[in-house]
Amino acid sequence: MSDNLANLARIGNLKVEAFSETEFKGLVTSASRRLADARNESLSAESRFDLAYNAAHALALAALRRQGYRSENRTIVFQVLGETAGMASAKYRVLSKCHGARNLAEYGGRTDVDVRLLTELITIAKELEALVLALK
Repeated sequence: MSDNLANLARIGNLKVEAFSETEFKGLVTSASRRLADARNESLSAESRFDLAYNAAHALALAALRRQGYRSENRTIVFQVLGETAGMASAKYRVLSKCHGARNLAEYGGRTDVDVRLLTELITIAKELEALVLALK
């Protein structure tokens, strides 16, 4: 068990919660479907971004749940991917940028999507999917 995860739980940023195989499988299945849909170029860039972002979040949450933790803070779920899924920190920075873009769309009404960022998001989400599937 990661010291960083334990420290985050100690200060209240994570909650200790027993792992659920059913929840894990549900998160991974949902993420895989969303990721497949995000690659559908006939959809709008906004829809594809939303699908890819939510797939990445579900996969990150699945990795965190595999470790026996939960967080309601999306940023933390992404920040701990190094400990939970073995993902490189550079990838987290892209996910963090995507989180900011998602917040601008959700709460600020900004709907323009950077296609390059969308492409990176889909690539990283696919990599994360492989890492999470390897956790089984």
